[in-house]
Amino acid sequence: MTKNGLTVNPKHPMKTWDKELTGENSWTMFKVISEFVDGFETLNEMGPCVSIFGSARTRPDHPYYKKAVDIARLLTEEGYGVITGGGPGIMEAGNKGAVIYGGKSVGLNIKLPFEQSSNQFVDPDKNLNFRYFFVRKVMFVKYAQAFVALPGGYGTMDELFEVLTLIQTGKIRKVPVILVGSDYWSGLKDWIKTVMLERENNVNPDDLDLMPITDSPEEVVHIIDTYYNQKAIALSPNYEL
Repeated sequence: MTKNGLTVNPKHPMKTWDKELTGENSWTMFKVISEFVDGFETLNEMGPCVSIFGSARTRPDHPYYKKAVDIARLLTEEGYGVITGGGPGIMEAGNKGAVIYGGKSVGLNIKLPFEQSSNQFVDPDKNLNFRYFFVRKVMFVKYAQAFVALPGGYGTMDELFEVLTLIQTGKIRKVPVILVGSDYWSGLKDWIKTVMLERENNVNPDDLDLMPITDSPEEVVHIIDTYYNQKAIALSPNYEL
């Protein structure tokens, strides 16, 4: 039999929670579309940007926090806007380095039960709040001409490997993805080389070249500038939608 457009087993009729779930799914579609529209309208006129990833738990007195401020400052001096997750820690440092030196400072906040709250260095007109991680990640990627990952946890790894996967599969251009902090990232890259590549053959040798490691803020900017100067690629949105 059919009920509300759905096929229902008469021996096991739809329970109340099934009906509620069906209604929630319909409204979810509109919520998702709304978040995409808000993000596109806010970021479409941003110009060239760099997304900075990193832990929300990094304190302002930590060397990595200070390094993120320096990286954002140098990017601003080169004319790039800075996109972060909009929260505390490394995200706050990236926004701080942009805004105090006159650059564009974007925050892509996510609603979480802990950790996340918008930092004070996000431009008020570029402070976006998301309910859905997947919509937020599209905004991180679509409007960035490069990606800088400082030390972080699961969220940082999620964002980093999302970008690497999109590059590996040709869904976005092979833009710079730079890991900052050799002590933090070298072990991961060694594992990818010795286990993923050499032992299991799960990646290609060229995939290791997708993520250079450095400890120098100046080198971060040099890698990005060199890439665009050599490739002569337009600084435009790069995500296939």
